[in-house]
Amino acid sequence: MSAKIGLSVDRDGVAVLRMRDHADNNALGHAFVDDLRQALEALADEQVKVAVVAGLDDVFCSGGHRDVLLDLARGRIAPYDLSLTRTLLDVPVPTIAAMAGHAVGGGLVFGLSCDVVVMANESRYGCNFMDLGFTPGMGTTRLLEISVGQHLAAEMMLGGECFRGSHFAGRSHVNHVLPRGQVEERALDLARRFAEKPRLALRMLKRTLSVSRRKAFEEARTYESLMHDVCFAQPRTRQRIEENYVESAGES
Repeated sequence: MSAKIGLSVDRDGVAVLRMRDHADNNALGHAFVDDLRQALEALADEQVKVAVVAGLDDVFCSGGHRDVLLDLARGRIAPYDLSLTRTLLDVPVPTIAAMAGHAVGGGLVFGLSCDVVVMANESRYGCNFMDLGFTPGMGTTRLLEISVGQHLAAEMMLGGECFRGSHFAGRSHVNHVLPRGQVEERALDLARRFAEKPRLALRMLKRTLSVSRRKAFEEARTYESLMHDVCFAQPRTRQRIEENYVESAGES
């Protein structure tokens, strides 16, 4: 683990995993993902009863790092290797996403993979994969529709537009949409309430409640990898990533 990922656990068993890579806006680069996966796996510790996943004040996660996307386009890594979402889904205790800042692409679906999601009214959330010339990954095609509904998910994936958190209030299955300054406070309040329950019971219920999302991820991963193989084989895809990455990732 590095300074870009923080993990603390209080005496009640409430863990806070904080992504804090200011330089890259918590982009999912190779080293960053390795550290993030290590922190997620550490949540299996017997001391942990519930975990809050948070980011920077203004950016939760900006999605795939440019270098990772170009490695995909160059064939240096395989689309099927992108399993960070599954690592989060497999965390044995309940997880709460405190998405106070913007989240796009893989960063959005990473947050939505938590068991409970809290968004900010004024922050922007979207799927920019198609703007970069390739189809969604990381389980987005199924996990996004579970979170926001089939039709809104289709609009987000096909159009690549970022919506303010207030757009999701009453239109999705997101638990809470609040002013940015209240997001983490609400997430921690929920975590403390969950932590009052027996750890064994929390683990069993979490496992049961996440079955549908874990199955959906595996189903999506298969189809998404096939689509990626085709998209990343196109010469134009690499060029589009190089041309559009900064603009698209920074749209929020």
